[in-house]
Amino acid sequence: MLDQTNKWYVTTCYNGCITDNYYTDGDTLVNNKMHKILDGYHYISRTFLLREDVNEKKVYLTKVTGNRKDEFLLYDFAMQEGDSIQMNNPITPFPSDGGYYQLDSIRTISNVNNQLLKHFYLSPTNSNTISTQPAVWVEGIGSLSIINAPGGYPDINGAGHVTCFYKNESLFYSFNSPLNTQCAIPEESLNLIVFYEPNDSTWYVKNTSQVLTVTLFDVSGRKIKTFHNPNEVQMTLNINDCSSGIYFLNFEIKNQKNQVVKIGVW
Repeated sequence: MLDQTNKWYVTTCYNGCITDNYYTDGDTLVNNKMHKILDGYHYISRTFLLREDVNEKKVYLTKVTGNRKDEFLLYDFAMQEGDSIQMNNPITPFPSDGGYYQLDSIRTISNVNNQLLKHFYLSPTNSNTISTQPAVWVEGIGSLSIINAPGGYPDINGAGHVTCFYKNESLFYSFNSPLNTQCAIPEESLNLIVFYEPNDSTWYVKNTSQVLTVTLFDVSGRKIKTFHNPNEVQMTLNINDCSSGIYFLNFEIKNQKNQVVKIGVW
């Protein structure tokens, strides 16, 4: 699962939506075993360490607190359908001891590079009185919720959903959302800024010199309207006929190779 560098993008929505990222940044030796250091997002303390046993297909999290080092088994990609695992979700919005989960099915789905990845679909066992929601793991990525929540339900409107994942700076996975969001260009490289004035039914977007069109979607993925950019560095989006709620924006842009691509901004 862990290459030299790894970066996960996670989208969460509450009153609004935001996409944040966390990543591995450096190596360290703990208990005579090599670990990757997590950084970014909720991991800026750099005390969350990942370790992978490639032969056993298992991934562990070590949490360092002072002189204390606690290790948790997060993933077992050697599981077969019908197997069960005691789920650990250390330091997450989910129960730390998530109880036992059963692997219901394994499906093979191609990623953005046409590589076949195993998707693991798990659910609480009948005897589990702690957790009620299912979980999804993807081979090479981990949970589609946050990395240290293998028992977390991937939900954009909850604790979040992995929308993009990079290995060694190359896109490895993109969430096939109703918006068909692509991760070809990281949002921060464009420095797009979306804002609005209080009591105003207009949105404004700054730094749009590369933007061709902006398409507005509702949370169900239904296209509401499209705005075209006449080569302006700031766009005005009139949404006076839209009701209150959560919306998604897809930006069609030209990248450095003069290719037209789409990215999602929430």
